Formats: sequence, structure tokens, C-alpha cells
Amino acid sequence: MQTYLRLKVHAESKKEKFVVKGSDRYELWVREPAEGGRANKAVLALLAAHLGVPAGRLWLIKGAREPSKIVAVKEAS
Repeated sequence: MQTYLRLKVHAESKKEKFVVKGSDRYELWVREPAEGGRANKAVLALLAAHLGVPAGRLWLIKGAREPSKIVAVKEAS
């Protein structure tokens, strides 16, 4: 089973920040630039730390090149 989360991401921020907007909606600020997938990697790492799951259980489903993203969280088996 998977859970889907909607994210709004701000790349190249001065600080990393994480705000819960709803049960499945989050807004994140990361320091990494939106080049070569660096911001996406930082987003997945920050989200994994917040959720307390390994980053390997997160998949970027939609929005690899957009600020609005959908991430799937695979449940532990």
C-alpha cells in the first residue's frame, strides 16, 4: 500500500524549513538549487527525516521539474 503526499517546494532558500499544510500536504524550503535533481534529492531527504522513514521508501511520482510535486510513500511490509 502507498500513501501519496502533495508538496510545494521552494529551492535555493536560505534555510531549510518544513510546514504541514494538511494531512497530506506539505510546503518545504531547501537550500539546494533546482539543477540536476539536487533540490529533489534534498526534498526527499528532508521529508524522510520528518516522516521517520528511510528515503528509499519515497518516490517522486510527479513534478520532477516543477515546484508542485507528488510523492508516494511505500508502507513497510
